[in-house]
Amino acid sequence: MSLRRRPFADLVRRQLDIFTQDEAALLQEAHTAEIAWQRSGRESAEEAYGDWQLVADSIAERLLDLRETYGGTLDETTGPTYRSVFDGQARKRFPRFVALLDDED
Repeated sequence: MSLRRRPFADLVRRQLDIFTQDEAALLQEAHTAEIAWQRSGRESAEEAYGDWQLVADSIAERLLDLRETYGGTLDETTGPTYRSVFDGQARKRFPRFVALLDDED
């Protein structure tokens, strides 16, 4: 019954689990860059933010690639459902890195 109500939910959860494992170093880099930005002084805040933004953009691009690699194989009826489920779960797990998903909707 739950598969009818939430198609793709389990698939997307597993995809994001694998993404978390595969991109652990990049996610850690983002965390480290964010801490550096938060702790930076006034003189270096802009550069530290830029460093964090580069890593955040890379994560966002990889999430978009993951979504579109699978979503692109689906038909016009099923694809939007998958993308919606993916976007919702990605927003919950990676809220700071989903801007590109929003741009592509």
